[in-house]
Amino acid sequence: MSQYLLSVHGNDEIYAAMDPDLMQTTYEQVNVFNAELQAKGSWVFAGGLHSATTATVVRVSDGETLATDGPYLESKEHIGGFWIIEAEDLDAALAWAAKGSAACGGPVEVRPFEGEPAADDA
Repeated sequence: MSQYLLSVHGNDEIYAAMDPDLMQTTYEQVNVFNAELQAKGSWVFAGGLHSATTATVVRVSDGETLATDGPYLESKEHIGGFWIIEAEDLDAALAWAAKGSAACGGPVEVRPFEGEPAADDA
């Protein structure tokens, strides 16, 4: 089994405008997906993140530490949450990502961890 990061990308403006009932349905769908991952032995860890506006970027240059408010990348879309899973291969990880995308209603990026097979090795 290999480990993969499934990262959910979203837009804070869309989240803020989302109907509360739809948001609750999304949370429930993600909970069902999480339970399936756990039941199948693929769950390692997962978490949702606060808005990218809460981010702090830390840089060290010439021994000086600089912390700045806001996300590192200036983009409309940011990582809103993630799963770390174990899967047999890339195809299995992609199948889990499809289920995760359906559950959360957003795109899910799949990346293997270093030391794991790369996408072109699978």
